[in-house]
Amino acid sequence: MTSQPGAAGVASPELDRAAAWGTEEPSVLLVEDDPGDALLVEEMVADSALGMRLRWVRSMAEACDVLASEVPDCVLLDLHLPDAQGLEAVSRVRERAEHVAVVVLTGLAEEGTGLAAVAAGAQDYLVKGRVEPELFGRAVRYAIQRKQAERDAVALQASQMQARENARLERGLLPRPLLRGDGVEVVTRYRPGRAHALLGGDFYDIVQSADGTVHALIGDVSGHGPDEAALGVALRIAWRTLVLSGVTGADQVGRLEEILMAERARNGVFATLVVLSVGPGRRRVRMVRAGHHGVLLCGTGGVEWVEVPGGPALGIIPGGARWPVEELELPEGAAMVLFTDGLFEGRVGRGTERLGEEGLLAMARELDGLPPDAFVDGLIDGAEALAETQGGLADDVAVLHLRWGRRV
Repeated sequence: MTSQPGAAGVASPELDRAAAWGTEEPSVLLVEDDPGDALLVEEMVADSALGMRLRWVRSMAEACDVLASEVPDCVLLDLHLPDAQGLEAVSRVRERAEHVAVVVLTGLAEEGTGLAAVAAGAQDYLVKGRVEPELFGRAVRYAIQRKQAERDAVALQASQMQARENARLERGLLPRPLLRGDGVEVVTRYRPGRAHALLGGDFYDIVQSADGTVHALIGDVSGHGPDEAALGVALRIAWRTLVLSGVTGADQVGRLEEILMAERARNGVFATLVVLSVGPGRRRVRMVRAGHHGVLLCGTGGVEWVEVPGGPALGIIPGGARWPVEELELPEGAAMVLFTDGLFEGRVGRGTERLGEEGLLAMARELDGLPPDAFVDGLIDGAEALAETQGGLADDVAVLHLRWGRRV
């Protein structure tokens, strides 16, 4: 009985070559104007155990046309083309296909040129007429692997730089509370959204002024990325400076809008925020709301959603907005939870329904009575679990839990 190619027990040459590469055969673009030299390369490809898909062009212009629409694994490059000579040819290929491995083809007396080409960015060089098929195949394979290693190293470096940038932005966006006494218990959390290369524009701060008044802020710059994160840092630092300078209430929010207008990278960027202050020994909270959603008030009677009258987000009506200062009764031992909208805008299940304000309030009521840390973590973990089938929470989440005295 005669076995067919590729049948059980008989390995075909194609399967052998694929196994040797560990993947499908690589694509190779040969740029060579001499038909005789091109024929030699084709013969080496045919004789090599490591199969390749070879395409031949005769000039740099033809190569550029191919590279404009295709991305081969490797370019075999002659350094004496009608329209490109020497290292110029290497530079032109790298300009159009920086992620592709390049192996240059040189003459017997041009080894120095080959070394210069490697120094200029090629992965290897081969001397025409002095290369055996097996050596040729290995040279192309190693060139592709070296280029992949270069790409991985660049990606790793970029990731490390990104992590350092995240750390710097986090220090600016999420500071340590500046408290002078023990009158308030603070719990803070920040959770970046999925697939965000950098922190977003969520920010918060807590400052206790010299007279004992506790001031708190939470805000959210529209969009994600380094510009939005930097703007969030600028607004937070400006807010802390204004508090320590004695500027509060609507005047404070107006100054923050001026800073946003001066610092934002493009028109259309806005920021929402809520600021509050509680004087020492007082049971009333002064609040200013600028385009932000409500907060949670946790008292002995349970958890309620509180949303005082407010004005527009910063940057929506530059110079023409008004933000009223509202007062809210603070029950004995109560807590206030401020957060950004990423906490309740996540998807629920596999559909388009979102958790929403009502869903978040219901979750908070189920967690009522837990210690502050467990309460905040429960909110975030619960919202994350509901959005799990959609890949998790897409937006950043910042939460600020403030509790005055002990709950009874």
